Amino acid sequence: MEREKLASRLGFILLSAGCAIGIGNVWKFPYVVGQYGGGAFVLFYLLFLLIFGVPILTMEFSMGRAAQKSPVKLYQVLQKPNHKWHIHGYVCMFANYLLMMFYTVVTGWMLYYLYASITGLYIGLDSNQTVSFFTNMLLDYKAMLICTITVIISGFLIISVGLVKGLEKVTKVMMVLLIVLMLTLAINSIFLKGGMEGLIFYLKPDFNKVKEIGILNVIIRAMTQSFFTLSLGIGAMAIFGSYIDKKHSLLNESVNVAVLDTFVALCSGLIIFPACFAYNINVDSGPSLLFITLPNVFNNLVAGRLWGSLFFLFMLFAAYSTVLAVFENIISCCMDLFKISRKKACYINMILLIVLSLPCALGFNLLSNIQPLGVGSTILDLEDYLVSNILLPLGSLIFLIFCTSKYGWGYDNFTQEANTGKGMKLQKWMKFYLKYVLPILLIVVFILGLI
Repeated sequence: MEREKLASRLGFILLSAGCAIGIGNVWKFPYVVGQYGGGAFVLFYLLFLLIFGVPILTMEFSMGRAAQKSPVKLYQVLQKPNHKWHIHGYVCMFANYLLMMFYTVVTGWMLYYLYASITGLYIGLDSNQTVSFFTNMLLDYKAMLICTITVIISGFLIISVGLVKGLEKVTKVMMVLLIVLMLTLAINSIFLKGGMEGLIFYLKPDFNKVKEIGILNVIIRAMTQSFFTLSLGIGAMAIFGSYIDKKHSLLNESVNVAVLDTFVALCSGLIIFPACFAYNINVDSGPSLLFITLPNVFNNLVAGRLWGSLFFLFMLFAAYSTVLAVFENIISCCMDLFKISRKKACYINMILLIVLSLPCALGFNLLSNIQPLGVGSTILDLEDYLVSNILLPLGSLIFLIFCTSKYGWGYDNFTQEANTGKGMKLQKWMKFYLKYVLPILLIVVFILGLI
């Protein structure tokens, strides 16, 4: 069967960026910036994105394009006879399932809050009541199941239509709307009375705050955030490499995707920090920033219901773009592995993922007695820990060693594929960094993640 191809380069960039743009950008990024000193953290983050994220992203794209296979089968094409690298392909497939077991649930939260904004469910609540509103949502197992199952079914129905007519078409529309929504919300926030102070906190580096938190702590957090923002290490990006032609070099495409991903992360800060400062809301309130803090902001805004609805629509698009990209990865693996049609792979995985997402969706209510990482932890925490702290950094390290080692695909084969096409090329001086420096940095990130 001839491999499907994306219809356009824009489709490839938006799909890849859509996979990278997710909850990490628009939920995690602002509160981590708030906790780790504002503008100074942003500077470190951008540096590490360039020296960490872009090279690994280039490797994933290169492996996908050279092999023309999904992650579960690409090693078989590229590895030397009798080598065992392909075992990692199965780990990638497992990691994609594990990621979606909790990611579809959190995407369901965005769907619920969009519904709550449109219908005005949290309008008029005071700060204590917005805390209760979020808690009550988690305790309502029926609402959790309905939202999660809606995300899964709609996602697979889009994927089942086809790569170009389904996934590429929907993602293009969604990503364009996401950017328009984001810019509208950012402009509105910046012009709020008192919003300028939030902008200064966000964009002006405060090295006294860095000294207070500890320079090493800020660097470590910026390192891990820049690394996880691109969804690297589980083959989620390799799949899109297999769908594109050889007209453009892959370092070039990686930079484009990283720029778009960073643009969204930075814009989410432009939305959140001025609004928080305008209404004296604590910017380092952690993960609750989105679901507890921001509804308070919208309650104070003129036309707050409208702005709240637009914000959670933006959040839903950001999360949903990742869901669609990873679903494509999962069904592509199944099609390669079991030689079944796209539609059949979609329907089987639709049922499978509904079942697999149940522990996380019910982990806040019916299964709340299961606390795998200690008192107060949830099933979501365990699944997130396994993906973010183990499978992503370890997977990236394996991709890196495979691409640069003579026992793997080999550095020359990798650079030949990456440099094919017009655009930025990998330079000779990069070889030492990619072969000897970057693996050490990744090992450090992995160890820190475990700790």
